[in-house]
Amino acid sequence: MPLSRDDLLARLAELGIPTTTVEHPPLFTVEDSQALRGDIAGGHTKNLFLKDKKGNLFLVVVEEEARVDLKNLHVPLGAASKLSFGSAELLEEVLGVKPGAVTAFGPVNDVEGRVTVVLDAELMAHETVNCHPLVNTATTTIASADLIRFLRATGHEPRVLAVPRRSEAEQPATTEG
Repeated sequence: MPLSRDDLLARLAELGIPTTTVEHPPLFTVEDSQALRGDIAGGHTKNLFLKDKKGNLFLVVVEEEARVDLKNLHVPLGAASKLSFGSAELLEEVLGVKPGAVTAFGPVNDVEGRVTVVLDAELMAHETVNCHPLVNTATTTIASADLIRFLRATGHEPRVLAVPRRSEAEQPATTEG
């Protein structure tokens, strides 16, 4: 059974990691977050749950406005192939969260150690970062160094690296309907 938000906050407290949590209406996108969060200081996250063709899983946590180069991200990650998004079912099975609530705290539910956690260096340059506490109806602020300490306590050694960005000229792919 995945941990609840209260279980997560209790685990952080047990580890002696101070956090601050702000309640808000459900947020599903970066745009929702930017419109409703008010003046919460620190880096705000965007989370990508990705997989390669061999079934290797990656949770890539970047700054909310980062335009990640998904075509080439597999190279620095050492993935077996180009990456695609993991399904909602796989996300819930491995990280215990639903789409819209993907978070850097999710690996607490990955007891089998299936996910490689990647934290973007630019995000981690902030003194604090903001993540959903396993639900998208609150935002929890944690010191960057404490996020790393927390992930290690879950058995996940996070990789901090400069996640490749798309150039301004590259536009997201669109489909005609």
